[in-house]
Amino acid sequence: MGAYKYLEEMWRKKQSATRRKPAVHRCTRPTRPDKARKVGYKAKQGYCIYRVRVKRGDRKKRVAKGIVYGKPVNQGINKWKAVRNLRNIAEERVGRKCGGLRVLNSYWVAQDAVHKWFEVVMVDPYHKTVRDDPRINWICKPVMKHRELRGLTAAGKKARGLLKKGKRATKLRPSYRAAYRRHSLLRLRRYR
Repeated sequence: MGAYKYLEEMWRKKQSATRRKPAVHRCTRPTRPDKARKVGYKAKQGYCIYRVRVKRGDRKKRVAKGIVYGKPVNQGINKWKAVRNLRNIAEERVGRKCGGLRVLNSYWVAQDAVHKWFEVVMVDPYHKTVRDDPRINWICKPVMKHRELRGLTAAGKKARGLLKKGKRATKLRPSYRAAYRRHSLLRLRRYR
C-alpha cells in the first residue's frame, strides 16, 4: 500500500475535533493531501485551499416568531429538507466570499454533532502558472465564472441528479426546467 492509501485509511477511521476558526478561512495546506490531489489540487502557485463550516441537518424555514401566514400545508418550520447537499452549499459560500477565484472541487474533512467541515480547492484564473497549463486553463474561460452557483461542480451535478443514467434520468437532462418545458409544450402538427 502506498503512502496516500495509508492516509486514506487513517481518515476513514478518524473522529473529528471542533475547530475554533471563522466559518470560511484559508488553509496553508490541505488537511487530506491524498483526497485533495484526487479532486484536482496541485501544490503549486495559483491553487489554494479554503476550509468551510456548514451547519448539519435539515433547513429551518425563516419566518418571524415561527408563524407562517398561509395554508396549513405550508405551516411547518423544522422539517424542510434542502434540495442541494451540504458540500455544494459549502462551495457556494466560499465562491461568494472569494469572487476572483474559481471553485474547482471540494471534499469532506470533519464533522461533529452540529457542523460539517469541507475543504474547497480554489484556482486563481489570472495566475500565469494556471493560464499556461493546458490541463487547467479551461477554468480561465469567462463561462466558468461561479460554476458552484450554477451546479457545474461535482457536488452540484450530484445535487441535480446527473449521476443517474437511462430511464431514471428522463426528467433530469439537461435540467429540471428544460425537461418540464419539453414535456409541457403542446406541439400541433399542421396537417393532422
